Amino acid sequence: MEIIKTAEFSEIILKRLQEKRTELISQYQSFKNNIGYFYLDNLLPKEWAGQINNSFPQHEEMVLKKSIRENKYVAAQMDKYNPILENIIYAFQDDRIVKEISEICEIQNTYPDENLYAGGISMMGKNQFLNPHLDNSHDKDRNRWRVLNLLYYVTPDWIEDYGGNLELWPNGIKEKPITIDSKFNRLVIMATHNNSLHSVSPVNYNGFRRCVSNYYFSDKPLQSTDTFHVTSFRARPNEKLKDTILQADTWLRMKVRKVFKKGIVENPHVYKKENEKED
Repeated sequence: MEIIKTAEFSEIILKRLQEKRTELISQYQSFKNNIGYFYLDNLLPKEWAGQINNSFPQHEEMVLKKSIRENKYVAAQMDKYNPILENIIYAFQDDRIVKEISEICEIQNTYPDENLYAGGISMMGKNQFLNPHLDNSHDKDRNRWRVLNLLYYVTPDWIEDYGGNLELWPNGIKEKPITIDSKFNRLVIMATHNNSLHSVSPVNYNGFRRCVSNYYFSDKPLQSTDTFHVTSFRARPNEKLKDTILQADTWLRMKVRKVFKKGIVENPHVYKKENEKED
């Protein structure tokens, strides 16, 4: 089967965004004062989306991130996998698409991340989860602010009851979250700032929810009150002890980052291309 090229993906994505531009602007504006977001269904021809899903590696070939904070499989070193995965990731970094999405969200000076810092691909299977958290506020070099999170779901026939759904907590963990199910061929874009608390509900189905991820960055934060922070986790409602532990964990990691700007150990979740591997 012929591999779909980055440019081919980009053309379709751009067309779909432009077709739905007015509707997407309205969606995003409706939630802009909390956690701005929009989603677009049927992003690609379903055969293409299915091919992306079928090209994901086995979970044993990915990195397992398992702790009190999260439990999921991730990968960013894309040259290890089927080229279609790298092609769809970088399709979202096409200048025209970055511009279109930025205009929909009314964000200026927005940049994609070729290093895939915390981006790439992810999978979550039975009993895996991602606790409520704020994404790291900056890029890997702490030069730009993280402003948009792009999530493209590609598991066919995935339904809300299976879990593994995106949850937004605009009013904090004491209030009920907004749930956006991980529907096949759905693109979700959400704002990231100091109040963008979000999570992924535990998977309760014997299968894998697969996702393609990108982040966009900017010279300025989305909100004037935004401050630097590491990825900051909380617990779910009624998990008081776990919440205390997670808040202490965030406090300690923030202390470290005040001394070591980029952390003690380099974050391994980046895409190191051949020229960078040799450095």
